[in-house]
Amino acid sequence: MSLAPWLFLAPGLFLFTVYVLGPIVESMGLSLYKWDGLGTARWVGLANYLRLGSDPAFLTALRNNLIWLFGYLLSVPIGLALALLLNQTMAGLRLMKSAFFFPFVISQVVIGLVFTLFYDPTSGLFVHLLHALGLPPVAVLSNSHLVTYGIVAAGLYPQIAYCMILYLTGLNGVRADLIEAARLEGAKGWSMLSRVVLPQLRPATFIAVVVTVIGSLRSFDMISIMTQGGPYGSSRTLAYYMYEVALSEYGYRMGYGAAVATVLFFIMLVFIVFVLRRVYLQEKENA
Repeated sequence: MSLAPWLFLAPGLFLFTVYVLGPIVESMGLSLYKWDGLGTARWVGLANYLRLGSDPAFLTALRNNLIWLFGYLLSVPIGLALALLLNQTMAGLRLMKSAFFFPFVISQVVIGLVFTLFYDPTSGLFVHLLHALGLPPVAVLSNSHLVTYGIVAAGLYPQIAYCMILYLTGLNGVRADLIEAARLEGAKGWSMLSRVVLPQLRPATFIAVVVTVIGSLRSFDMISIMTQGGPYGSSRTLAYYMYEVALSEYGYRMGYGAAVATVLFFIMLVFIVFVLRRVYLQEKENA
């Protein structure tokens, strides 16, 4: 076995171990203790994890993370549709690309503030749209049943742009000879897309799905800006709840927060391993 590749990989592996694997292992170890961040840590074993099962705030955060996950995944097909649209030859294409690309370069904080004004129940644009449709006004961010969906919609705004950019890059690498051969065989529309174009976009789809899943499960900034977990904790996610119990004025319960972080890590790991396995099996079939 050649030593040269490992020498090139060594710096990256060292940094990955110190700054990624090390903190993960340390967080898992901390989740077995009761600690306020200053005093002496006390071993409690699996007590923090057992407490999670009866914690209504944790269960609400877990449910919201599932809403974020399935809602956020809409950005993948929508991003693909926009990429297919913008990959055509038409007038004003550069302007349209810039308009759709714009959300990707805006800070999440700015997007959160803009959507907070958009949902304003007194003078926001959303209220005017409802009024134009003949519907009563709705205070989205004050409604415990709607608030998570409203924040997810705000998060989709930049995520769709990100997926669109990935697919536009992938479409530039689609082989023109395969497209022409498929046209000669009579393929068009959905058959062309599903049998010729999408198989060549698998790398872009893989990156889009993985990044979208991770982004949905670690959602924090939009919630912090738009609702701070409210109303009454109904918009919390696991990442935000971890912050509340470990670092905010509500807790300084480092061990309990580490337990929430560990659960979140394993949820991410399950989805990522599932996607990696699917990609591996597909590549193995095509080999």
